[in-house]
Amino acid sequence: MDARVSELFGSGNGHSSGSGGVSTGKPANGYGVAPKKSSAKNKKAKARLSRNFKPSNNTPYLPPEAEEGNIEYKLKLVNPTQYRFEHLATQMKWRLQEGRGEAVYQIGVEDNGMLVGLSEEEMRASLKTLHRLAEKVGADITILREREVDYDSDVPRKIAEVLIRKVPDDQQFLDLRVAVLGNVDSGKSTLLGVLTQGELDNGRGRARLNLFRHLHEIQTGRTSSISFEILGFNSKGEVVNYSESRTAEEICESASKMITFIDLAGHHKYLKTTIFGLTSYCPDFAMLVVSANTGIAGTTREHLGLAMALKVPIFIVISKVDLCTRATVERTVRQLERVLKQPGCNKVPMVVSSTDDAVTAAQQFAQSPSITPIFTLSSVSGESLDLLKVFFNIIPPLSNSKEQEELMQQLTEFQVDEIYTVPEVGTVVGGTLYSGICREGDHLVVGPTDSGQFHQLTVGSIQRNRSACRVLRAGQAATLALGNFDRSLLRKGMVMVSPEMDPTICWMFEAEIVLLFHAKTFHKGFQVTVHIGNVRQTATVEAVYGKEELRTGEKAVVLFKFIKHPEYLKVGAKILFREGVTKGIGHVTKLLPIVEYQPS
Repeated sequence: MDARVSELFGSGNGHSSGSGGVSTGKPANGYGVAPKKSSAKNKKAKARLSRNFKPSNNTPYLPPEAEEGNIEYKLKLVNPTQYRFEHLATQMKWRLQEGRGEAVYQIGVEDNGMLVGLSEEEMRASLKTLHRLAEKVGADITILREREVDYDSDVPRKIAEVLIRKVPDDQQFLDLRVAVLGNVDSGKSTLLGVLTQGELDNGRGRARLNLFRHLHEIQTGRTSSISFEILGFNSKGEVVNYSESRTAEEICESASKMITFIDLAGHHKYLKTTIFGLTSYCPDFAMLVVSANTGIAGTTREHLGLAMALKVPIFIVISKVDLCTRATVERTVRQLERVLKQPGCNKVPMVVSSTDDAVTAAQQFAQSPSITPIFTLSSVSGESLDLLKVFFNIIPPLSNSKEQEELMQQLTEFQVDEIYTVPEVGTVVGGTLYSGICREGDHLVVGPTDSGQFHQLTVGSIQRNRSACRVLRAGQAATLALGNFDRSLLRKGMVMVSPEMDPTICWMFEAEIVLLFHAKTFHKGFQVTVHIGNVRQTATVEAVYGKEELRTGEKAVVLFKFIKHPEYLKVGAKILFREGVTKGIGHVTKLLPIVEYQPS
């Protein structure tokens, strides 16, 4: 693990390694505990140190416990009274609710973060109590890791980190979306095939065949469309995938946590599809796959830039390590570290080489957006695949339960990303529920049409991850059957909203933009393809405020006008635009609704 990460997440007691002339031995294990050395000489030195210095100088710490969030510190849970047991169960329910069905308990740690540790007997009793508590609230426990804390003590004392996950009830599994990015031929689809099918690849792309949607994809071996794959984890943290369960429905039934992979295209030719996948499907995380033998090539930098522009937390997987020597893999890792540490990125790379690292990486990654875990693995030999699974199992959701509750109380808004016609079902739309709740039989309006109108419709059945679902909550992706609704009235980029909402439809809008790259100058009359959420359309630059023209790296407020049809937009939405080599990012600052502006 990188030394800087160790410094960031080493001992949280504020002592630098040089304080008092004693090195606190910055560890590489996420706790502020130096790894154990077994030599007798070392033990004597330690005993001398403990006599000469105050214990606070080498007492390891974690950050103090937070009131909110899903992490709980417990010193010990030995034979609690009935009243205390009930109180602890209520507390566990609260932590599970905060983590949307997941919580992490640190046993042997005081509330201020001091790692005290427990003897073998106390630890066994505490874990037994934790097991009873979990059973009471309908959850399962998994010990993530145990570690010995040794300072000023002859008896070995341990701390344990335990993951508690609620057994799913009524399809309320935790769903995280991971966008898969990377250059063409870096092994994205093969890696997903291996993870979701549970079988290793033969080195010639057998694992990815089930992921392709078109014949030309199978023939060329290149993804050109957006496909979805699911990987489930049950409440004990075991993988649930197609190797045991034959259908997606079975996976959904037995999983309490789902990772939905959005497999995007790597080839430059399909860049608009990749951008659409990143902007409209609202991924929680992005996984950048880099081939060990080619390193950073082709669209790798561009995909990294896109994820950062859209503020999607990113982690990196170096694939195909079976094809090259250790030195080549290390060169690719160093190349990535250099790019990540550049001023534009400001990321802290963190190479994951053990299960312990994977646990630390998952927790730090969710807490600090600058941490970037790097995995090195092979889809053919299966090397280090388990570390990636551990990472996916532990990684917590970004939004807490409170934010989701607030979104659910708003009016219904569903973004239309895909449209299908299914025999004997009729028209089906796929997309993400941005806010509110959607149930079967709900009456919604869909639009805007070319003339800015909205049409009424009724939601038939709802499916999530290919299995039936009665209620759809904010932030979840699903497909909705609309019965005999006319497909020709629908297009990608529309929204389905509740009739009480008064949606703002506009032809023109203002946005504050930064020009990332442009060959010449950017001025009035320039045409670009604009991506805002699930909206993708060509727009003309009507005015550049305060400047005649823009050059690379400059900021300005620009007035855009859509060419084909009006769109439903929101102030503050992220905007990404491109035209050939021209690229820019920004956010919508003002809408000019249709009432104020009528197209001539």
